[in-house]
Amino acid sequence: MSKPVVAIVGRPNVGKSTLFNALAGERISIVQDTPGVTRDRIYAEVSWLDHNFTMIDTGGIEPDSNDIILSQMREQAEIAIATADVIMFIVDVRQGLQDSDSKVADMLRRSGKPVVLVVNKVDSFEKYMADVYEFYNLGIGDPFPVSAASMLGLGDMLDEVVKYFPEYKKDDEEDDRPKIAIIGKPNVGKSSLINKLAQEDRVIVSDIAGTTRDAIDTDIKYNGKEYVFIDTAGLRRKNKIKEEIERYSIIRAV
Repeated sequence: MSKPVVAIVGRPNVGKSTLFNALAGERISIVQDTPGVTRDRIYAEVSWLDHNFTMIDTGGIEPDSNDIILSQMREQAEIAIATADVIMFIVDVRQGLQDSDSKVADMLRRSGKPVVLVVNKVDSFEKYMADVYEFYNLGIGDPFPVSAASMLGLGDMLDEVVKYFPEYKKDDEEDDRPKIAIIGKPNVGKSSLINKLAQEDRVIVSDIAGTTRDAIDTDIKYNGKEYVFIDTAGLRRKNKIKEEIERYSIIRAV
């Protein structure tokens, strides 16, 4: 049986990628105070006590947006939700309960999956606990206060997450699958190639250069053998790199 899968979902800029990186133990997802930085599904292997699981970071869900990229980000998040055994729903205590939080909660209820409600950016329990209680109004269970940036409250949160795991037999074998990186200039069709090989919309595809921001791992089986294909951000000359986010994407690619 495969490892349990945990999806991290929520509105943009609530700290999903910061939490993902904190649990993964390394900087896998790009983190910046700009909504929409994470666009595709990002995977990491995580261990907590005697439990090993696969964690998925997703782009922020904007339930009512008609923007092409935001709509594709929402579709990627929906795929992660469908894949997951457990969903971590992240909200922001400093922004308070938003209407879009309620809409995301409705989406998660319809999935029928176990949901752990995580209230992020609680740097001081004494200061913010009254605000944490507001999220009971989502009707999706007890809120778990954490600070991903300060690593506070993560233990209690993970204890709750692993309660919902199906039975899993630990496999100590190392991953020896061949890894193949897809590289090239922006907008030459790298992500389209990955999606064709995977036979699903694994990576967001757009005619907008720079759509892929992270290095995305995709498991593909061909002729009975398994491979890991890695889609990467497009490589540009240094003098054409305009955004800090794009600079880090290129570092991740190489």
